[in-house]
Amino acid sequence: MSAPWLADAVVLAHLAFILFVMFGGLLVLRWPRLAWLHLPAAAWGVAVEWTGWICPLTPLENALRERAGQQAYGGDFVQHYIMPLIYPDGLTRHTQLVLGALVLLLNVTVYAALWRRRGGRRG
Repeated sequence: MSAPWLADAVVLAHLAFILFVMFGGLLVLRWPRLAWLHLPAAAWGVAVEWTGWICPLTPLENALRERAGQQAYGGDFVQHYIMPLIYPDGLTRHTQLVLGALVLLLNVTVYAALWRRRGGRRG
């Protein structure tokens, strides 16, 4: 496989991971054992947004693009691919904090529903 194809595959994997972070809790409602995979992913997603870290997939994609003679980009995946769709002016620190809070709120809501559905604490 050539570097441009690999870079595109990284982009797709990155997008799939972000969607899993955001909406994976809904899958957990159907398959509760998936929580062991989703909870760490969601925690990572919130941490990346709240701390301003760059996900390791972004430098990997950029390296593959440079190897293919394409131009790499600055910032992170969300800023480069997602934010232009939602917020054309770009990603601000405040927006990152809001996105992290939304991911956290969505997942806390889903896990609270799962907890109630399963009968709360089992004693």
